[in-house]
Amino acid sequence: MTEPRLAEETFFRPVRPGNAFEDTVQRLLQTIRLGVVAPGDSLPSERELAVRLGVSRDTVREALRSLGEAGYVVARRGRYGGTFVADDLPHPEPDAAGPDPADLEEILALREVLEVGAARLAASRTLAAPERDLLWRALEEVTGAAPVDYRRLDSRLHLVVAEITGVRSLVTLVADNRMRINQYLDGIPLIERNIAHSDEQHRTLVTAILAGQPEAAAAATEEHLAGSAALLRGFLA
Repeated sequence: MTEPRLAEETFFRPVRPGNAFEDTVQRLLQTIRLGVVAPGDSLPSERELAVRLGVSRDTVREALRSLGEAGYVVARRGRYGGTFVADDLPHPEPDAAGPDPADLEEILALREVLEVGAARLAASRTLAAPERDLLWRALEEVTGAAPVDYRRLDSRLHLVVAEITGVRSLVTLVADNRMRINQYLDGIPLIERNIAHSDEQHRTLVTAILAGQPEAAAAATEEHLAGSAALLRGFLA
């Protein structure tokens, strides 16, 4: 797509002035951990980030330096230099305090409301060719992905479904919810059979959206989310 994607526009929007540095770090982390900007790809320039986030270049520079120290980005000099997402991203450790069952149930309930609704709405729209290509490409990238990349590419597919609804606030809500759910997913193992099953469910979901079948897309999403919820409850409850 030649114009900025809705997800990029959503994350690179003005932050709250009271917590400019912290919000800048959070936005940049979301774009990286949810796969909006992939490993090896470049982030916008400091000048562009400052304008789009509504902060000073010093704030952007400090945020990028902090993310560099944490291993999420690397700076390259020269004609084709800039700030790039690290090829090998850090893997956050699960919360040592353990899961909060009540918090997990709230996150799962909100996820169902948001993502089932997003799938239904996406399938109800007449999608432009770039949107169809974006969705199909996200599916192909997560299908059969290596375990080290799976969570990020899975997150990206779910975010793309929200993105193609055209509802900016929905993208924000899905992204925030996914960041929270990933904190729990990071605490359970990736199971080969479950990943293969998820690949099948992803394909059913994407096929329903592209075929313009809202109820089939919603049903596929509901089934897929129920499987993830069952594993989380089994491992963490």
